[in-house]
Amino acid sequence: MSQYNDVPGGPTGFGKKKRKKKVLTVLAVIIVLLVAAAIFGYTYIKDALGPADAGNNKDITVDIPIGSSVSTIGKILEKNNLIKSSLVFQVYAKTKENGNLQAGVYDLNPSMNMDQLIAALKNGKVYRHPETSFTIPEGFIVPQIAEVIAKNTGKSKGDVMKTMNDPAFVKGLQKQFPVIDNKVYNKKIYYPLEGYLFPAKYEFDEKQPEVKAVLTKMVQKTQRIMDGHQEEVKKSGKKPYEILTLASMIEEEAQRPEDRPKISGVFYNRLKKGMKLDSDPTVKYARKSFKVQVLYKELKVDSPYNTYKYKGLPIGPVASPGEEAIKAALNPEPTTYYFFYARPNGQVIYTKTYDEHKRIVQKYRHEWQERAGKS
Repeated sequence: MSQYNDVPGGPTGFGKKKRKKKVLTVLAVIIVLLVAAAIFGYTYIKDALGPADAGNNKDITVDIPIGSSVSTIGKILEKNNLIKSSLVFQVYAKTKENGNLQAGVYDLNPSMNMDQLIAALKNGKVYRHPETSFTIPEGFIVPQIAEVIAKNTGKSKGDVMKTMNDPAFVKGLQKQFPVIDNKVYNKKIYYPLEGYLFPAKYEFDEKQPEVKAVLTKMVQKTQRIMDGHQEEVKKSGKKPYEILTLASMIEEEAQRPEDRPKISGVFYNRLKKGMKLDSDPTVKYARKSFKVQVLYKELKVDSPYNTYKYKGLPIGPVASPGEEAIKAALNPEPTTYYFFYARPNGQVIYTKTYDEHKRIVQKYRHEWQERAGKS
């Protein structure tokens, strides 16, 4: 018989303590893993419930067919990069569902969170293709936009323009969409909604939608785009109407996408130096004359739109800028250039001094003269 059998704390007691310690260690590891899993699960679900891309306000047209299950809808949304997890959508939509998700064609964007997407799908109309569809190209001005709207609403261009310029209607829009600045009421502004009617594709269920409904949707889109760039607007130190004005000039000057941020950089450099912006599109807009070439005598037109005559930005936008032009106005490319010259072939030549710029103008000016002669 072992001499230790009757001694407390001998090998048997020591083994029990060791086993107990192992059990506690295993339990601790399990608890840590469970807590980690819970934290991961919470973080994953919270992330999945949020926007797929908070900074992306670009609409994506989604077709939800009749008879689609919640699972199918989730997969459609995930495929279009509108949600991060179709499984989370499926479970969450069922817990929130106090009304069926409806079939239809929807304009949704990645900045919408899951609650907003579900709300949009509940409020949708029964599936049918839009009766009216039209596109406003980037760079269009108000009279051109009015012409497109007139063709699609059964109204005359004059009637559309009258609605566009109606102070009461504009004030009503401003209450809904604060992106519209009080500057639009300046008597020297040609068209109060210039720059606020976002260039994009628009669809309506009605065959001839109401003019006010069309204009409201267009301004709403501008508000949504600018809201998506709030932080950049604050960082720029400029007001939204200044960004839209600068963006409209960039839209008109740049013939190629890669030139937008570069041209923006040149404009910012000139503004910092207190130089006039000398932008041809502002002269064309000031004169309401949009021929190919601007003549020297036209540069002297006395208008707050004319950046050859007055320093700083023009009194308001000179066209409808698209989102890429707005991004360029908010994110100018750092550059040492102060001048640029656009050739008819789309090439933009950048220079640092006026003498360099003048030589470029003299070298290539004949190209615009030849094009003007053909038009």
